Amino acid sequence: MHISTNLWIWIQALLTLAIFTFLYKDNPLFRMAEHLFVGLATGYGLVVVYKNAFYPNVWVPLFQEKQFIFIIPFVLGLLYLTSAFPKISYMIRWPMAVLLGIGSGLSIPLTIQTYIIEQSKSSILRPPYPNLISWINALILFVGVVSVLVYFYFSIPHDRPGVKQISKVGLFLLMLGFGASFGYTVMARFSLLVGRLDFLLNKWLGIRPF
Repeated sequence: MHISTNLWIWIQALLTLAIFTFLYKDNPLFRMAEHLFVGLATGYGLVVVYKNAFYPNVWVPLFQEKQFIFIIPFVLGLLYLTSAFPKISYMIRWPMAVLLGIGSGLSIPLTIQTYIIEQSKSSILRPPYPNLISWINALILFVGVVSVLVYFYFSIPHDRPGVKQISKVGLFLLMLGFGASFGYTVMARFSLLVGRLDFLLNKWLGIRPF
């Protein structure tokens, strides 16, 4: 056992323990660590946005290269600050409208192409396939898509012969997908916990259990 003498390791360990105190109940130590994290993340985010977005994309072209067309995004960005002043806070709608319009225009075609057209093409059986595994994968995908669509098709009664069995297959595949998604989420959280415990026992206390 070799306890670290590094000041930053101690700060990280104590803040980690302060977060872990929430396992008992909400308390001032947890709130202090939580507020510190939010403040540091906000400050770090502001610096990253300034250096990577504002300075090269607005400040340099507008104030150094005198390209005055960039005054439009500069003014729109300033209008976000009007939310701090109730009398003129309505002005924040203007940059938000521009942002939503541009975002929708860019994302809707991309979403249709990625999640509808490409997924529909991948769900269709298109032989020949190079090997048996590819055949099986394509068949499972095709059956899964059709059965799930039948499960959500409520215009026909699900107690009819054939429809009932296919919708049950769709329900089974849906539960399988939800279970896999939940398991993936749980494992990701456990991975974070193991990482923190490894840090406390290994880097801080020097026990090296893993």
